[in-house]
Amino acid sequence: MAALDLLGRRWTLRVIWELHQHGDPIGFRDLQRRCDGMSSSVLSTRLTELREAGITAPTSESTWHLTPLGADLVTAMRPLLDWSRVWAEQQK
Repeated sequence: MAALDLLGRRWTLRVIWELHQHGDPIGFRDLQRRCDGMSSSVLSTRLTELREAGITAPTSESTWHLTPLGADLVTAMRPLLDWSRVWAEQQK
């Protein structure tokens, strides 16, 4: 239930998705732009929560990346992504 609570928070999945899509570590401002300009306070909170959960980590260059646990989470969510593509097609 704790994982679902964390993942259900506003913007959390988007932050994980953008870190995954970028591949390389990404800076705070660039990540904020990729998340449609979410507020810096919300992004900071989400990154802190994800860091505390072991899903993201900062680098020494003040950038962020997914940890191996975070990459495993993306892999675990792949069936949901596949389902969402089918669902999106049916909505057209």
